[in-house]
Amino acid sequence: MGNDKTGEQRNGDLWIEGLLAIGRDQKMTPKQKSILQAAIEVFSEKGYSSAATSEIAQKAGVAEGTIFRYYKTKKDLLLSIVGPAMGQMIAPFVLRNFNGVLDMPFERYEDFLRAFMVNRLEFARKHFKILRILIQEIPFQPALKEQFIENVLGQVVERVTAITEHFKEKGEISIEVPTPAVIRFTVSSIFGYLLARLLLFPEYDWNDAAEIDLTIQFILHGIGGPALNAE
Repeated sequence: MGNDKTGEQRNGDLWIEGLLAIGRDQKMTPKQKSILQAAIEVFSEKGYSSAATSEIAQKAGVAEGTIFRYYKTKKDLLLSIVGPAMGQMIAPFVLRNFNGVLDMPFERYEDFLRAFMVNRLEFARKHFKILRILIQEIPFQPALKEQFIENVLGQVVERVTAITEHFKEKGEISIEVPTPAVIRFTVSSIFGYLLARLLLFPEYDWNDAAEIDLTIQFILHGIGGPALNAE
């Protein structure tokens, strides 16, 4: 299926609406909401390091000094977006979405992989702007990295490990390959595709169904030909 930038931008706005919903609970002012919305746009487009508070202020329709009335530094502004988003939105939403995938009784490991990939592609499309900020900033923000590992990876990996062990017992995954290695390779392959699809080469005319099938086959059988696999 082709790339729909307008649709992805529209779906990405769901993150802004959700974040502002948190803001309503915190009784944010209209100016503060405008600042957050503008910051999401600028951080997502340019990254934290290249984003200027003057540009955020201009997009929000406020004076630059107004930003610093609410947030002491640009970093505080960043953390005010991704911290609550991950802690109050991403972790529960990821787990709620994953539960629909991870708790289903799949007959084959291939069926699980396909459901997993479709689920993650849909999630990433809908929430692209905040996910892009997270991808860009987690490696450089220790507090975010720790929160991500604890709230997302820690709980999801436990479920994926149980599923992997289940399919090992069924003989669909080699028992000689350590489970952490299976998970690491599988997750790397899937998220490598998602990164290429949505972040690195979004302008390509992607056939998602075909790409998902290819990725699954690579995970299950490798990229060597029959002769190489038989050796």
